[in-house]
Amino acid sequence: MSGRRILLGVTGGIAAYKSADLVRRLQDRGAQVRVVMTRGARAFVTPLTFQAVSGNPVHTDLLDEAAEAGMGHIELARWADVVLVAPATANFMARVAHGLADDLLSTLCLATAAPLVFAPAMNQKMWSNAATQDNCAILTERAVRLIGPASGGQACGETGPGRMVEPVELAAAVLSGSPGLLEGRHVVVTAGPTYEDIDPVRYIGNRSSGKMGFAVAAAAVAAGARVSLVSGPVKLPTPSGVSRTDVRGASEMRDVAIRLASSADVFISVAAVADYTPARPSTQKIKKGLPKQKLELVSTPDIVAEVAALEDRPFTIGFAAETEKLKEHALEKLSRKRLDMIAANRVGLSGAGFDSETNEILILSRDGEKYLGKGSKHHLAGLLVEEVADRLKGIDRIDTSTDKNTRPASGN
Repeated sequence: MSGRRILLGVTGGIAAYKSADLVRRLQDRGAQVRVVMTRGARAFVTPLTFQAVSGNPVHTDLLDEAAEAGMGHIELARWADVVLVAPATANFMARVAHGLADDLLSTLCLATAAPLVFAPAMNQKMWSNAATQDNCAILTERAVRLIGPASGGQACGETGPGRMVEPVELAAAVLSGSPGLLEGRHVVVTAGPTYEDIDPVRYIGNRSSGKMGFAVAAAAVAAGARVSLVSGPVKLPTPSGVSRTDVRGASEMRDVAIRLASSADVFISVAAVADYTPARPSTQKIKKGLPKQKLELVSTPDIVAEVAALEDRPFTIGFAAETEKLKEHALEKLSRKRLDMIAANRVGLSGAGFDSETNEILILSRDGEKYLGKGSKHHLAGLLVEEVADRLKGIDRIDTSTDKNTRPASGN
């Protein structure tokens, strides 16, 4: 990523103080960084701070007399490889979602052909407000990539989602991988839980937010792949550039996944699919009354094993969420399901691995093991995609449309 040109937009939130560190983190990864600040941002941090850390003049005015023909916004829009706005306030996101261009940064977002990446940062109630979520949906539909927000304590004293992703993780998410690593490949990702209905109002399922699977899908798109995402019931915006299919139960996920896998180069099973489903779900609500109820369960399809057993299989990666004997159980699944690779992570009743922004992954394959470490799910997803791309280097295959020409053979 050396020489990647990042135009960093800083808006008026308390998290603006972190953006100076973000400049350094981006530069450490070889990026060139120029900074644009809104008037609100300048109330928190001075332009001189960003000029000192970036080594470049800071841009604040829409009509810059020092710029060529006074059209600085067009020059900057053409210069950028990526426009990253961090922090992105609720107000700024709303303005861009509705096409307003009343300052330099919002005008740049309309004038550039470069990808837009926003790192939301705001009070947790502002983030969950329906208006903000509607604006997020509009932005993602227009191919704006949202990274975060993270959850935790906030400057206002409240706790919840709304913190800007930390600079080191944000830089990794923006610059992880390399464009073209999966160019021409079709990648299928499953994510989230499945809900197995007991009756019209009750279900059983696994604990999963879908965040890891969505991060993997976003990382694969960033690496140039055509990505199909099969998602169980989650409340997450679709990553930019991803084709998403929503499902509810394991059987429905299996049908969609097998259909897509038959034309895929890579299949990554991140979904926490329920292992069992009610044998005879009731068509009416089961009334409370009896002191005991018996619920007969039957096994659900083993989706990733079925994909790995296809005659012309894609490169198949599973995930193993374990509470104990992590490596031992993961290796057993790798062998029994005939996978090419498995990503093992530890979970528990404390919530580790579930509905959080971070994870810890150990990759196991027939060739050995590789510890990806701890970090944000976006960061680990980028590392996983790099690992997959490395394994595919010896496989000749270019996907020029929705058709598949050749796929990796079993055992690669």
